[in-house]
Amino acid sequence: DYYENKELPVAPGDLDFVLLTHAHMDHSGNLPALYAKGYLGPIYATEATCNLCDIMLRDSAHIQMFEAEWRNRKGRRQGKADYVPLYTMEDALAVLKNFVGRQYGEIFQPAPGIRVRFTDAGHLLGSSSIEIWMEEDGKEEKIVFSGDIGNKNQPLIKDPTYLKDADYVVMESTYGDRSHGDSTPDYVKELANIIQTTFDRGGNVVVPSFAVGRTQEILYFIRKIKEDHMIQRHEEFEVYVDSPLAVEATQIFQKHMWDDFDEEAMELVNKGINPIGFPGLRTSVTSEDSKQINFDMKPKVIISASGMCEAGRIRHHLKHNLWRPECTILFVGYQAVGTLGRSILEGATKVRLFGEEIEICADIKTLPGISGHADNRGLMKWIKEFGSEDAGGRPKKVFVNHGEDKTAELFAGRLRDELGLDVEAPYSGAVFDLKQGKWEKA
Repeated sequence: DYYENKELPVAPGDLDFVLLTHAHMDHSGNLPALYAKGYLGPIYATEATCNLCDIMLRDSAHIQMFEAEWRNRKGRRQGKADYVPLYTMEDALAVLKNFVGRQYGEIFQPAPGIRVRFTDAGHLLGSSSIEIWMEEDGKEEKIVFSGDIGNKNQPLIKDPTYLKDADYVVMESTYGDRSHGDSTPDYVKELANIIQTTFDRGGNVVVPSFAVGRTQEILYFIRKIKEDHMIQRHEEFEVYVDSPLAVEATQIFQKHMWDDFDEEAMELVNKGINPIGFPGLRTSVTSEDSKQINFDMKPKVIISASGMCEAGRIRHHLKHNLWRPECTILFVGYQAVGTLGRSILEGATKVRLFGEEIEICADIKTLPGISGHADNRGLMKWIKEFGSEDAGGRPKKVFVNHGEDKTAELFAGRLRDELGLDVEAPYSGAVFDLKQGKWEKA
């Protein structure tokens, strides 16, 4: 139940507009529910975020409705009341019409006395920190919402842009208690070694991957591997992207490459090279396409969603490959507690898929270090930039959120002790009155 739907913490009728930092589901996934409960106003986001939400919210609605149908089929046999999905496809399609795209750096006015600007956060295509200037009684103050701050030197997308001034800052703390390490792994070399070893055994490399962001990074690495001829005796190997959502997301990445890709990726673009395309890349859209992949016994790379193996076509590929000792299952993202991916990664010897018990004989690998989030040092660097050029840019107060409770408290303590900032790590639903400078009573 770690992902069980939660009630919205605000009354939709109290909202005038919504500002969205990026398209990941933990930030955008409740927007159709907000619409279903009565919010009909605009949702402002970057153009790339609007495009990604168009596919991701439709996909989320499909999952919501599928889960409801499955629960109700099972529940009716037990005499239980019908389970109502959080929202429907109609809700998702309707709320998407309310999205308003904005460019990085563009200042706009969503309401009288309020100005807003999106700044590249370097976390995902289109991700942003949000600057908000609020004017009241002739006085203007600025609040900055960090969004998810990106890890430096990620493939494809730019590093985070650092902001210099704010009166108040609300910042994330996802990796506030850990470091990614001092050295950047050579992802291309490590991935090439895994592919080479697996192909030499005659097996497939199966990659459970998040459709948006992680899949495109893996394609970027494989293009480099093919360009540099790093796989011997299997030079013409095929790579299957078996996820309709990932296929659409890859097209959106290509659409926005001119505005959002980093210098290294743009060097390729300017040479007429697609950074995430190469000979041997195959895409599967229909379920029939997907089924055919496992009838071809030639060694190949299969990239499929979902990233934690909880749903989607990846479960079919696990069924066909987990029991084969010549194959490799390669995890390239975080596996949450309670998921099938976490169970496999932690050494399960058997799993149950589609009513059948499957023995795990494949080689289980991870590609360490790939993270879209800044670590504790990256977070500290981001907040230290406030006031670095002007003492007046130092925030009066910092609110730490978007992390495990203990992590948020620990990181808030660091900001307090090391930087002398006035910091709080509030619980969800707490209200701070900026005008009065104090917390409201619950």
